[in-house]
Amino acid sequence: MKMRGSYVIFALILLVLGFLISYSYQVTKEKNLARTMTTEQWDREFEIRSQLITKEETNRELQEELYEKQEEVKKIEESLKDEKQVYYNLVEDVEKFRMYVGDLAVEGKGVQVTLEDASYIPEGENVNNYIVHESHIFNVINELYISGADALAINGQRISSHSYIYCNGPVVTVDGNQYPAPFVISAIGDPNVLLPALNINGGIVDQLAYDNIVVTLEKKEKIVMEPLLQDQKSS
Repeated sequence: MKMRGSYVIFALILLVLGFLISYSYQVTKEKNLARTMTTEQWDREFEIRSQLITKEETNRELQEELYEKQEEVKKIEESLKDEKQVYYNLVEDVEKFRMYVGDLAVEGKGVQVTLEDASYIPEGENVNNYIVHESHIFNVINELYISGADALAINGQRISSHSYIYCNGPVVTVDGNQYPAPFVISAIGDPNVLLPALNINGGIVDQLAYDNIVVTLEKKEKIVMEPLLQDQKSS
């Protein structure tokens, strides 16, 4: 009986020892497995971080490239804007030149200058000293052009750089057409510039008054001038 009890105790000890060995083996295995998974996870995380850094560098390079392209587009837009402005200026200049030579009908604000012979001629005086001559008309036209007039007409007839004007007794001939007094000179332009230029002290109005010419100045809100005929421009 005593030997049997010793066997039982010894068997229990072996059982407990086996359980402890088994448990220790299982814990060690799980620790090793856990350590292996942690390493794999670290490697995976390192790989993801590396990819992220690469993507950020690529994104930065693309942003720099985009900025450069935007600068190029900006320069091109500025260049096109300058070209557009040059083109607009050329078109505007062409229109002005066509207007100056009489190719286009024009209308706008301006002034009207009326020149009349003196209403009273003292007895014994030379009549020629009291009537309008081409020189008076020329002086008015030159002053208007100098002051910025865009287009001119005499008694409704448009004049150009080729126009000729001369006095023939009581009438003035403009490009072959005769007009009696009063002579109405119409000018399209800024009336706030043209009128003061004509009225300046010692200017054209004072000179005409000194020559016994009756001068009337009017500000016009709308003056219409037709284009010159081809034969008028070539004459």
